[in-house]
Amino acid sequence: MLIPIAFGVLLANFPGGEMGIIQADESGFVNIHGQLKNIWEMPLHDIAHEMGLMNFLYYMLIKTGFLPPIIFMGVGALTDFGPMLRNLRLSIFGAAAQVGIFTVLLVAILMGFTPEEAGSLGIIGGKDGPTAIFTTIKLAPHLLGPIAIAAYSYMALVPVIIPLVVKLLCSKKELSINMKEQEKKYPSDIEFKNMRVLKIIFPIIVTTIVALFVPSSVPLIGMLMFGNLIKEIGTDTFRLFDAASNSIMNAATIFLGLCVGATMITEAFLNLTTIGIIVGGFLAFALSIAGGIFFVKLFNLFTKKKINPLIGATGLSAVPMASRVANEIGLQYNPKNHLLQYCMASNISGIIGSAVAAGVLISFLG
Repeated sequence: MLIPIAFGVLLANFPGGEMGIIQADESGFVNIHGQLKNIWEMPLHDIAHEMGLMNFLYYMLIKTGFLPPIIFMGVGALTDFGPMLRNLRLSIFGAAAQVGIFTVLLVAILMGFTPEEAGSLGIIGGKDGPTAIFTTIKLAPHLLGPIAIAAYSYMALVPVIIPLVVKLLCSKKELSINMKEQEKKYPSDIEFKNMRVLKIIFPIIVTTIVALFVPSSVPLIGMLMFGNLIKEIGTDTFRLFDAASNSIMNAATIFLGLCVGATMITEAFLNLTTIGIIVGGFLAFALSIAGGIFFVKLFNLFTKKKINPLIGATGLSAVPMASRVANEIGLQYNPKNHLLQYCMASNISGIIGSAVAAGVLISFLG
């Protein structure tokens, strides 16, 4: 994703190339050669002719909110909810890890950002690029470039940031907790016998519940669950699954990256607001990891069946990178402590959690 974004930045800043995005104001007006025009009243062919190819793609695919849900459909087709369904009690840490989003939202407002800008900044804490882009399109489209860069850059830095936060907040004893040994001592009372049926029913149930309580999350959650449904049904929908997870998702990623990069013309990117977004994004990221860890610590105070804090640290949308990093850390403290499947339960639920959080922000601030 960072490669098409970077090349989009390059294209946008060539003098005379007319590949940079011209952002419309809140009323939908853009300045085209000294003349104000309402972008929503312009036919697409006029946008292409008067504003260039990249603006045509941006207003057709990005500004309409089309591509992020399409990418979520691909993510759903590539996701296996099995680890989460087998360890449902661990999925709660995917919700706890969203604390960074709302903490940074409040801090950003105190620093002078508008509520809409603060919401777009806070969603970086969800560690989900498409979610951050979708939220920013709805709330603060003029910040799309720097927020996308921050979101994807920090996702790439997961192997650096998680170990840093974990070492600051966790003891050696906590990181050595062996989840398999805990399962043997305190076996779960709930056992699902027909996992395949559950996997098919799950996306339908989740979509219905989210639609009832957070309808603004439906574009993301609905497409995520649809992608997962065509994966789990099996051979009858294999062609749909293959298209969603490969050709469609790859094409969407290319156009999304190029268009996001093209929003970062010099005037829009080289300013103090961008620096604030980079700093605030890191804070949101770190606080989300810390929130998951502290929730595990709190949980362990009231239960005999202890949970390794690394599971809380993976309540992010960076799947499966966060789980792999946490598993490696666990093995350093106990060579027999394989945490990958347990971390994935929290990690996968983080995808749902961040999308729901985005819907809440859009509902209240949009």
